[in-house]
Amino acid sequence: MTTAGSHQGRPHGGDDIPANWTVAELVIKYPVLRETLERLGVDYCCNGKKPLAAAVADAGRDWTTVRNELQEALTAAADSAPPTDWNTAALGALVDHILQKHHAFTRTQLLRLDGLLDKVQVAHGARHGAVLQSLRSVFDDLNAELDAHLMKEEQILFPAIKSIDAFMTDRGERPAIHCGSVGHPIRQMEHEHDSAGQALAAMRRISGNYHLPADACQTYCALYDGLQALEADLHEHIHLENNILFPRSVALEEDMVQGQG
Repeated sequence: MTTAGSHQGRPHGGDDIPANWTVAELVIKYPVLRETLERLGVDYCCNGKKPLAAAVADAGRDWTTVRNELQEALTAAADSAPPTDWNTAALGALVDHILQKHHAFTRTQLLRLDGLLDKVQVAHGARHGAVLQSLRSVFDDLNAELDAHLMKEEQILFPAIKSIDAFMTDRGERPAIHCGSVGHPIRQMEHEHDSAGQALAAMRRISGNYHLPADACQTYCALYDGLQALEADLHEHIHLENNILFPRSVALEEDMVQGQG
């Protein structure tokens, strides 16, 4: 996998961001830019393999303007403590981080949002029933899909990744990967990530970019704020898996197989 650090067009001293980098390369090298990309609506998770310029165009943004905003964000963060570099951290540590931060948040937030949506439908169904019912339909599908998705990661994929990592760092026995190769469940997880990304986009579209109606109560506000928080967290969650955990896990398994060949 090509990394941002090895790219011939890499920025020198943060004075340029090449349009031909992929979005994943940018965010792996500069995690601090996730917030800016999120705000600008540039997809850095499900479509992280796209060149930056193409992803920016897909978001309906001007490349030069976005590049300048990214440069400003890098400059502003120059004196801050750098975030954890998950591209070099132990895979087991990255798995634990995903479980403790993202899986836990997703489960808690989905349960909370389900209750909020119920209350808002009761209180505002007469005037905003069509929008709320459309949101409910997409949310229920996403909720069910994520519940199964998280369970598959926790029970099948993540234990396989951690066992490979333990073996390759002399902390465990050579694992028997019951799914044949981690590549098999990874492809399924990536497919489900794409589906989740489409659901998030659909809810944003249905809600008019989470534009609150004039008669929105505090519960309505909390619902829309919570849906946006779920969206942002899932974007980071999917980025860490699609762009870092999965390719590194496949590469480590290949090293294990070749070392025992």
